[in-house]
Amino acid sequence: MKMKKILIYIFVTALFNTAIAGILTLLMPHIPFWNEFIYAQCIGLSVMGINVMIAGFIGKGVARMAVWSITLPGSVILGLTLAFAIGGVGGWSDGNALNAIAIGLFFGLIGTITFLLSERIEVEKTQRRLLIGESEKREVVAHLKLLQAQIEPHFLFNTLANANSLIDSDPVLAKKLLERLNDWLRIALTRARSEHATLGDELDMLENYLQILKIRFGERLRWHIDVNEEVRLLSFPPMLLQPLVENAVRHGIEPKMGGGDICISAAIDGEILRIEVSDTGVGLNGANDGAGLENVRARLAALFGAKAGLVLQSLSVGVVATLELPN
Repeated sequence: MKMKKILIYIFVTALFNTAIAGILTLLMPHIPFWNEFIYAQCIGLSVMGINVMIAGFIGKGVARMAVWSITLPGSVILGLTLAFAIGGVGGWSDGNALNAIAIGLFFGLIGTITFLLSERIEVEKTQRRLLIGESEKREVVAHLKLLQAQIEPHFLFNTLANANSLIDSDPVLAKKLLERLNDWLRIALTRARSEHATLGDELDMLENYLQILKIRFGERLRWHIDVNEEVRLLSFPPMLLQPLVENAVRHGIEPKMGGGDICISAAIDGEILRIEVSDTGVGLNGANDGAGLENVRARLAALFGAKAGLVLQSLSVGVVATLELPN
């Protein structure tokens, strides 16, 4: 049992004992409050100390109750013995000793019932917190899956539309595009179902994604991925980088006459994993911060709270999107 909890029990028991002493003084005004206080504290703290300690070692149920049926009277007798010694009033030869035992047992039983009720309330509070935690966890997981699902159809529809337009004009290229799409889908499905995905898995998906885009853009789209093997092994949420790359292509590379380059880099900075997606496109404009990036921010907030973030910055040529999340 934790020390803080034990101190709380001692404090509450001492208050309870003081209240009992006050009640007994009102009922028996011929006995000084100080005497009642000593008796109440000695008996109450003995009952609490012995029986709460036993509760920490013996499980709930019949076994605990059987032990308490012996230790409760024993702790009352021990408390009375201490009270006789400390207060210097009364003793076992005194005719009121049996009355004192009866009173001690009565209030000790009340204290025991109170302890059992508080224990029960604490268990119910713990169970309620667990249920709330599980419910919140399910909501976050469902929200993340919804956000992830919003990314994939958009890319699929665009790629299929592109393949459809190539079927008549360039069937060989259309076939190549569909083969790349098939590879992407296989990797994406495996990635989504895996419980231990890594940044390397995400980068493999991006490589395939860029290969698909290159079929449409040709030499206008160039890219470079600069991430070492150690960083590639880090755990990483699925489909978090593709919207950044897609944003760079759509709003940076595609509008530029001669196309441009995309560079993806990642490094560990203390306890932060920092990933940068930069392009040499047309630069920042209002479209650069669209729904795809809001989706990324929403997922970061759901997964990491305030510990992660996404920032867009203008470069002398192009834009860099910086993603930071806890390592």
